[in-house]
Formats: sequence, C-alpha cells, structure tokens
Amino acid sequence: MKHSSPPSFAHRLDFRDSGGPYPLIGAGDALPYLTYNSSGSARVLLVADHASPFFPAAMNQLGLEDWVIDRHVTWDIGSNQLTEYLADLLDAPAILAGFSRLIVDPNRKLDDPTAFVQVSDGISIPGNLALNAEQKALRVQSFFAPYHGAIARRLDEFRAGGTVPVLISVHTCTPVFAEFVRPWHIGVMWDKDPRIAVPLMENLRKVEDVCFGDNEPYSGRHSHDFTIDHHAESAGLAHVGIEVRQDLVRDNDGARKWAGILAAALQDILADEALYCRLDETSSLGHGG
Repeated sequence: MKHSSPPSFAHRLDFRDSGGPYPLIGAGDALPYLTYNSSGSARVLLVADHASPFFPAAMNQLGLEDWVIDRHVTWDIGSNQLTEYLADLLDAPAILAGFSRLIVDPNRKLDDPTAFVQVSDGISIPGNLALNAEQKALRVQSFFAPYHGAIARRLDEFRAGGTVPVLISVHTCTPVFAEFVRPWHIGVMWDKDPRIAVPLMENLRKVEDVCFGDNEPYSGRHSHDFTIDHHAESAGLAHVGIEVRQDLVRDNDGARKWAGILAAALQDILADEALYCRLDETSSLGHGG
C-alpha cells in the first residue's frame, strides 16, 4: 500500500483537475503550488519552497519506501502550517510549493547537482539516478517553473499597484544534523541586505528562552538559496530567510506558537515605511558581515 498523506494535509486531498500545462501532473494530483490568503493586505509575500511531501501518483514516489516520505529529505516538516499561521497573523499572501523537493528542488539553481538530488541524508533516490535532459525538462515544466512563475506574478502585482514588496522565505530544519544537536529555535538567513534580518535578531534577542542563529544552521550567503536570490536579492527587495526547528512545529499548536513569536518580532519591522523600497534606493546601508 502506498503512503497516505500526513494528517496535517487532510484539507488538501480534494484536488481539482490540474487543467494546466503540467505534463507530469494528473487529475487528482497536487498542483505545483498552493496559494494562501491571496487577498491579504500586507505588502509582504511569504514563500515556502519545501512545504509539501507530495508526488504525482504516476511518479511512484521515485521508488522510495513509505518510511522516507515523512522525513526531512522529502520536505520541510511543519513548514506548511507555520507559513499559513504566519500569513494569518501578518495578513500576508503566501505561496507554497505543492511538490516534494526530491522531484526538483525549487530552492536550487537548475545546474546545481542537488536540484535533482541522487542521494540525500544517506538515502538513495532511485527515481533520480539516471535522469536525462528531457526528463529533467519535464519536471521543470511541471513543478519548478509554475511555482516560481506564481511567485514572480504575485510580486509583479505588488509592483503594478505601486508597491515595492517584501519577501520572506520560510523553512524548517532538523533538530539534529550529523550527530550535532542544533541549539537554535530559529535561524535568520541573510546576505547583503540587513533591513529585516538585523532588527529581527534584535527583537528575538528580547524574547525569553528563544535561541536564534545568525546565518545558522544555514547561511543566506550560500548558493543554496535560489528563491531569495532570484526573486528578491536581484531586484533589491527587502527580504529574509527563516528556519524553524522541526520538532517545534510538527503539530498545529507548535506551528501556531512559533508563528506568533515570529509575527510579534516582525511586526514593528514591517510597519516601517522605509522598508518598502529597493535596496539601491536607500542610503547608508551596510553589507552583511
């Protein structure tokens, strides 16, 4: 018997026929992206690259056993709920990927070997071991391009309305990696633009019993940060990447709690009108250290 969807995805099981130009997606399969709170009033777009463990039925889970599907190699556990709660609290629209990162990783450049990863966390991915250029192109057409197209269109809608928007990317990470216990509850990822990251860390520093990482456990300066680099950094949009430890947000209560902590820490930052302009239009901004 094939993998059944986790309980947190029960509300996503009634998919309409895709009806779109997605050659690898069939009727009843998850669409390549999901929109949430589309009419939100905030001048902020939340994105979640790894918010889904779904594979189209015809892809047969890339040959993976069921036990792999709920692991971090397949998706960022809890990031779907965390993103949606944060969208509610900020009244911001959100776009969430509707497919597993193992099909194609939407947070990688397509020429990066990990875009179509063959081995992840010591687990071989059978369906990725002998991909040819045509097979990769079909995955890009069905998943990667529609997801990033949706993000680009939403950002364009902001700009068409006279708004320079903000982009916040939401991820979750494992509590232990390579036998190292990660102490951080929240990671703040950034590179050259400090406008959100630096005050966010200042606000998190004031929250009792919250441990945050400055470019930990992952760095915003690493090349494995395509979504922010492509949509925000290249356009001078204020942005930040956020990682929350998965053990904290695996259930609704945890996701709600940590979305509340993040929303409270972001509230005064996002209220600053000076944030809503291109980086090259601001003055006296330093680079990340």
